[in-house]
Amino acid sequence: MQVIGLCRFSYPGDGGFQVEHETLQDRIDYLYAPERMEERFRTFETITLPPLRAQTDDDFTFLIVIGHSLPDHYRDRLEALVADMPQVALQSHAPGPHRKVMQAAINLVRRDSRDPCLQFRMDDDDAVAVTYVERLREAARDLRKLSRRHRHIAIDFNQGYIARPGHAGLEVSPTKSPYTTAGLALMFKPSVNLSVMNFSHNKVAQMMPTVTFTGEDMMVRGHNDFNDSRQKPGVRKIRLSPLDAEGEALFRRVFNIDADAVRAAYA
Repeated sequence: MQVIGLCRFSYPGDGGFQVEHETLQDRIDYLYAPERMEERFRTFETITLPPLRAQTDDDFTFLIVIGHSLPDHYRDRLEALVADMPQVALQSHAPGPHRKVMQAAINLVRRDSRDPCLQFRMDDDDAVAVTYVERLREAARDLRKLSRRHRHIAIDFNQGYIARPGHAGLEVSPTKSPYTTAGLALMFKPSVNLSVMNFSHNKVAQMMPTVTFTGEDMMVRGHNDFNDSRQKPGVRKIRLSPLDAEGEALFRRVFNIDADAVRAAYA
């Protein structure tokens, strides 16, 4: 079964943002502001990529979608970061309807197969456990009989952490919230050409069967001032605590995330 992970790296599409902008240029200006881009590269390098490099099952595709308008120096920097990862497919797309563009992008890397396709999504400050792809395939094999009767099934790994990086390392809060990216994956029948981005992650239970696995840390949800979901007024504050030595060891073991590397990036 093919496994595809999708990351939109500051792609300026039409939709896909909780905070709207008056014009496309306003959105581009916001996304590519130097302070924001530096933050994006820091989290992508120290949080998102390390566990993907260390997957116990390295047979997956990690699709990164950028906009045609991404300045060359940022694209060069991004390409250099992932040059050692054969799983990476980097695609550049013009602005367009967000869900349609992402669906087309995923279908460009999707292989013809009689097996279901497994897809997950993550932002550029999220992470998955180093066992994520392995566990996802195991769960999908267990669900093969159910998948023959349904176009798509949600596979939810709900346990992990909300984490904020900074000069002191990582501040975190445990979470078991259901259907949280990047712990959520969708299992599609071979004949279905939809993508994980065709569905709002917090509404999948209204649209398909869902199976939740808990009891094992499987994902990290990034938390910082540039999160799109945190730009609106009245957002619930999350109480975060610094990782102690034991917690930092857990993050190295489970996620291949090194708190020292985070501290260095934010020094």
